[in-house]
Amino acid sequence: MNTIDDIYLRPTRFIDSDNAEVIAYANKVTSPDKTDKQKCIDLFYAVRDNILYDPHNIILQPEAISASLTLERGRGYCVEKSLLLCALGRVHKIPSRLGFSIVKNHLSTQKFIDMLGSDKFVFHGYNEFWLDNKWVKCTPAFNKSLCEKFGVAPLDFDGEHDSIFHEYADGKKYMEYLHEYGQFDDLPYDLFVYELKFHYPHLFDGENLIMRA
Repeated sequence: MNTIDDIYLRPTRFIDSDNAEVIAYANKVTSPDKTDKQKCIDLFYAVRDNILYDPHNIILQPEAISASLTLERGRGYCVEKSLLLCALGRVHKIPSRLGFSIVKNHLSTQKFIDMLGSDKFVFHGYNEFWLDNKWVKCTPAFNKSLCEKFGVAPLDFDGEHDSIFHEYADGKKYMEYLHEYGQFDDLPYDLFVYELKFHYPHLFDGENLIMRA
């Protein structure tokens, strides 16, 4: 591992991997005798299925965003779930970072698309783990029960191959990545809020986000 990857091991403002509850959960869902690859697989499934995906309660107050608060709530949207998975990886000393994209996601209701005024989802969060000398991508956003509701197989993760596309099911394309913001050691909060305001101005009353779903 290069020294530059040290930034992907430390706790940050939003990835509070030094939080006692986060540490306890990280140690509960996997064990120290496993390989880093198997640990990441365990952590992925824990966040994917134990933390329910909830895009209807997006929180923008910085003091209310963190890995530990996502764990406490037991639910969150893709950014919050990615914060938690990143923190769990860092607890186990596995370099972990965040990636953000604009995606076209067909795993959504028409009501939610109408609310956004777009079928593009800005600042979709995913994760990257440093495993076997390479970064491996995964997204823990959509829990198994949600995927079953939409008739789509949930994303699996083997610690070797990227797992970010709900791509084809019944001949339909479910996830397209349209733009990459890049990779980050912490949530780029100002960019996150700016992009939401730029793409969904009708959802804001001044500085406050108005969710109508």
